[in-house]
Amino acid sequence: MHRIAAAVASILLLSAAPLRAGALATPPDTASAVFAGGCFWGVEGVFEHVKGVLSATSGYAGGSVSAPSYMLVSSGTTGHAESVRVVYDPTQVTYDELLQVFFAVAHDPTQLNRQGPDVGTQYRSIVFYQDSVQRQHALAYVAELTKRKAFRAPIVTQIAPLEAFYPAEAYHQHFMARHPDYPYIVYNDAPKIKALQQKFPALFREPPKG
Repeated sequence: MHRIAAAVASILLLSAAPLRAGALATPPDTASAVFAGGCFWGVEGVFEHVKGVLSATSGYAGGSVSAPSYMLVSSGTTGHAESVRVVYDPTQVTYDELLQVFFAVAHDPTQLNRQGPDVGTQYRSIVFYQDSVQRQHALAYVAELTKRKAFRAPIVTQIAPLEAFYPAEAYHQHFMARHPDYPYIVYNDAPKIKALQQKFPALFREPPKG
């Protein structure tokens, strides 16, 4: 992932304690959703700009290895995909609206096992559902997009059950917010924020500081 970032990441890894945990509890009166769509920096950054999102956490999901690390996931051998767990207030933003943002802004759902410059199964497109309601909504939305030919190429997004979510190492969290001038962010992810503001102005907000 992000060859430009490899040297920086290896240095930061020495000073940042990795966060490794299983599925997390959701606070009362909130809901959560988990998406994978390429580098988690950009997906996380997009959802942090969505009104009603209380937190977005970069991590790993979809594989068979417990307590995965970035280095392991990057090898493409764990089955995990770089993912983002979104905790949100359902009175301010709905799951369907999060799906719209994910498919229209956060990534390109027609790219198979890659996203932009990042290639490998760890960058595949997935909606991880946590119950039958999320599954039904995700399947229905993909069917709707397919029916109206919203994209020129077929949608390759997987709809899969969430078995566990493992937060990524600390240096990956809020990367876009902390490194807005990083070349990878400027070229690949900053345009997504502009697209979010243009396509979903009612949902756009500047994330809280601190």
